[in-house]
Amino acid sequence: MAQPARPAVFVHGLWLHGSSWGPWLELFQEAGYTATAPGWPGDADTVAAARRDPGQVAGKGIDEVVDHYARIIRGLEAPPVIIGHSFGGLIAQRLLGQDLAAAAVAIDAAPIKGVLNLPVSALRVASIALRKPANRNLAVSLSAQEFRYGFGNALPEQESADLYDRWTIPSPARPLFEAALANFTPRSPAKVNTGNKTRGPLLLTAGGKDHTVPAAITTSTRKLYHKSPAITDFTEFPDRGHSLTIDHGWRDVARAVLDWLSQRSL
Repeated sequence: MAQPARPAVFVHGLWLHGSSWGPWLELFQEAGYTATAPGWPGDADTVAAARRDPGQVAGKGIDEVVDHYARIIRGLEAPPVIIGHSFGGLIAQRLLGQDLAAAAVAIDAAPIKGVLNLPVSALRVASIALRKPANRNLAVSLSAQEFRYGFGNALPEQESADLYDRWTIPSPARPLFEAALANFTPRSPAKVNTGNKTRGPLLLTAGGKDHTVPAAITTSTRKLYHKSPAITDFTEFPDRGHSLTIDHGWRDVARAVLDWLSQRSL
């Protein structure tokens, strides 16, 4: 009897709707995976609906998002491969560290607890939410100019504008506050079990031109895993910004992920 297809669960980050993973789902399904991209708790089914009612995601924090995906994963027939972008990459690492995944790919992932190197560009993007303490319990949106700096800086201006119009949604600000205070919070929800010796393989990626999660954050994250003998791999896309999962070059990133999964017999 043929083995059932390996599930692949995609986790979006802040300010992008889950449907932005659509091309990835098609590619992974063609490669033999059962691919899904569930939204965060409170996410509406469409970009338009999410923009109309941002209050549904307001106040949601990292633990709530992790618990939401953990429930989804426990309903699958087999442990999935989890692919997360930005804060989705942090969520993927949490789930892998809890032994809920066969493997994880953290694409330009938000900093986990223990990362101390926070370049100025990352702080500038995070300040969109952090500049007002009241935002902690609200959903915040990006302007086209903020998206251009944080996501589309490595793209032609028109492509950045088009991606902003197509995919951006309001997102909860709480995860940004939790990540910003992680190194001062003993039980921070941004803490990952980096010492887990039995977890599945992890691939960390960095975009060389990423303003939101500069490569220095990813290399610092990788060092936090050095005490575990479990596989932790790293790859960099030197000319890519934070939009690397949705822009014209998305297929290069997706193919690199599929190649890595194949190399790891996943």
